[in-house]
Amino acid sequence: MADKAEEHMKTLTQELPLENADRGGTNSSNNDLQNRMMRNVDDEEESTDKGSRANEYFTHLNEKGDEVSMVDVGEKEITRRIAVARTSVYFPPEVMDAFGIIDSDGKSEMIGKKGPIFSTARLAGIMGAKRTSDLIPLCHPLPLDKVHLDIRLKGNRVLIECECRVTHKTGVEMEALAGASIAALTIYDMVKAVSHRVRIETTELVTKTGGKRNISNLQAS
Repeated sequence: MADKAEEHMKTLTQELPLENADRGGTNSSNNDLQNRMMRNVDDEEESTDKGSRANEYFTHLNEKGDEVSMVDVGEKEITRRIAVARTSVYFPPEVMDAFGIIDSDGKSEMIGKKGPIFSTARLAGIMGAKRTSDLIPLCHPLPLDKVHLDIRLKGNRVLIECECRVTHKTGVEMEALAGASIAALTIYDMVKAVSHRVRIETTELVTKTGGKRNISNLQAS
């Protein structure tokens, strides 16, 4: 970096107007040029340092932190990996009334004009989990061992949990999150004729096991 700065400084110094020398301003101009070049070098080094620090945490980024690529998992160990994600869908009173729901706790199905809502959402969630790499650019295609969705009504909220399992070199948390999200969107689609005040709420990773880090955000549902 320092050699590069000196080379640029010499080039720019040679290009100084001759009148500066006649006025005795060459030394001052050289000092200004040197200061500017050193600031540029400092800025470049700082930018490189920031990129390197970002790369420590975000493995999809290059060393400068300004380009993305799919992570190479070729050297990683094949392990049994499991992830569970959760989301919920809020039903406003008009939806509860339209379906005649009074005692909702633990209800495992709702039948609408389009058919069984929760069963359709389960299938959609499974399909969504399987297609995750088509929807999220840097996800690896995974041969999923299992996708299971648990969907039930508690109060005026539909609770959705999606569990994905794979024996592979990378985790399945994105597949679990995608499955839960697609199931929630399907439920919205099947009841939106009654109300557009239906609301998809928090989507979160509950547990993740089998990789470098095991994660548990488990809370009572």
